[in-house]
Amino acid sequence: MGLRLVQGLLLLFLLCFSEFAGTHGRPPRPPVKCDGSRCTVSNAYGVWGDRKDCLVSAVLYPETEEELRLAVAQAKQKKQKVKVVSGFSHTIPKLICPGSPPETSVVISTAKYNKNISVDVKNLRVTADSGVGLRDLIDRVEEAGLSLVPSPYWEGVSLGGLISTGSHGSSWWGKGGSVHDHLVGISLVVVAGASEGYAKIIRLESNDPLFNAARVSLGHLAVISKVTFSLEPGFKRSITNIFKNDAELENEFLDHAQRHEFADITWYPSQKTAVFRNDDRVPLNTSGDGINDFLGFQLTPTIASIGIRASEKSMESRKDFKGKCTLAATETGYKKLVGNGLKNNKVLFTGYPVVGRQGKMQTSGSCLHSSEINLLSMCAWDPRIKGLFFYESTAIFPAPKFRDFIVDVKKLRDLQPENFCGLDIYNGFLIRFIKASGAYLGQSEDSVAVDFNYYRAEDALTPRLAQDVWEEVEQMAFFKYRAKPHWAKNRIVAFIGVEEKYPNFGKFLEARKQLDPQGMFSSEISDEVLLGLGFRTKSDGCAMEGQCICSEDRHCNPDKGYLCRPGLVYKEARVCRDSSVSTF
Repeated sequence: MGLRLVQGLLLLFLLCFSEFAGTHGRPPRPPVKCDGSRCTVSNAYGVWGDRKDCLVSAVLYPETEEELRLAVAQAKQKKQKVKVVSGFSHTIPKLICPGSPPETSVVISTAKYNKNISVDVKNLRVTADSGVGLRDLIDRVEEAGLSLVPSPYWEGVSLGGLISTGSHGSSWWGKGGSVHDHLVGISLVVVAGASEGYAKIIRLESNDPLFNAARVSLGHLAVISKVTFSLEPGFKRSITNIFKNDAELENEFLDHAQRHEFADITWYPSQKTAVFRNDDRVPLNTSGDGINDFLGFQLTPTIASIGIRASEKSMESRKDFKGKCTLAATETGYKKLVGNGLKNNKVLFTGYPVVGRQGKMQTSGSCLHSSEINLLSMCAWDPRIKGLFFYESTAIFPAPKFRDFIVDVKKLRDLQPENFCGLDIYNGFLIRFIKASGAYLGQSEDSVAVDFNYYRAEDALTPRLAQDVWEEVEQMAFFKYRAKPHWAKNRIVAFIGVEEKYPNFGKFLEARKQLDPQGMFSSEISDEVLLGLGFRTKSDGCAMEGQCICSEDRHCNPDKGYLCRPGLVYKEARVCRDSSVSTF
């Protein structure tokens, strides 16, 4: 108990240090690095699911829409594969890798195509370049006295990237919480014949036949050049977090979503606690100048990131479940103490409700914004330090099926609650609400999205604590309850059979064939996601990081005692289980 107490106190100290660390840190590294005749493209975490680099012959940096068109035209003439990367690159699947030999592929970066934002106050619209960052757009809109209603919780995304991958906040009200459902116009650079200069710009609005294909396209149709969103008159939000026992969670989530416009729920299963966020808009004259500076997205002292990771690795190697539970309880208690980053009057959390402008409450990511080049503070997962290293999975359920999923997870939790402590060290289950959408690759019905982060080892074959439990939760979600994966997250197994879950999937493929008949924007790698093809070949150890579902012991790590076994609650699951652990 003494060691676990020390670990918990250390974490509390590091978290407190992080809260008051200031704003001087090192900005994230760019996702592209060129050396000689080849360039390497990565994501912000420094590693893909298959742990292989993405190599291309060149990276182009257009700064205008015409330069963007010329970049596509040049690739068309050279018969190159093309993918687009932004200045952020936070997708977990390898969507932005052309996948061809480097000599026949090129990446277009929108990092410098980010200057134009035009707010139409009269018509409540904003039009911007696809490379514009979400924070820049929101700030410009708020300066004009207006508000963008939806946004993802993480602001480190470009507009083209968030539209392509179906990024969302949380709401069943109005047009809903998906950003693409507030899109009213989109411009694309598409391939063309020689007589049209090999590439041309087309502009689509909601009445165009291709609009619902273009809204969530994963970069498979064309290159997004400009986007136009609908806006609303500026407003404030009032947020209060309510901590409750999770005994009735499966019976309460639906009412919560219906009662509060921007409701969400954070569920910590190991602690039998659910945090209900009462989040609603209030008039502009409501007192309060609060901000949302979510703890996980703040600048984190390097020593804190390294210390937490080292402590977690040590507990993994010792199979110290109780130590993880101490860390989870300590962190959850600290989040409650400081409002999880909510701040009254921009400074400190002093109590609920926290009221602030929509633009300061809807999204966060302060670790992105630093002009100081040093190693003292940065985003906690920055790959330049040995800090946090994790996977993020997101399952999107039809709302009527979500209750039974909660019940099944509780059954699995109740067998051995400490199995869930590793999840609660991060953010537990983040439960959000997505309204039905007309986008072909959007949600066809009102849905519930569940995000969860969990430990990932530096070595792909190294087992992790309670590995079988998390594989069972994953398979339960995607196969028993037919949840859809978030396009920009998840391990490759989540995309198995994905095309069968979208009633308009065939229409999307028809649009792809129409706009990109030669497949210039498609690749075998990105089709692993779109067509769920990543599970076709099984190799030794492939299940350890979700590159396959095990069917033989060799797909796990038998040398370390991890064998392929049935699930404990969802018996049809096949998971890698530590043979030295009792299965009750």
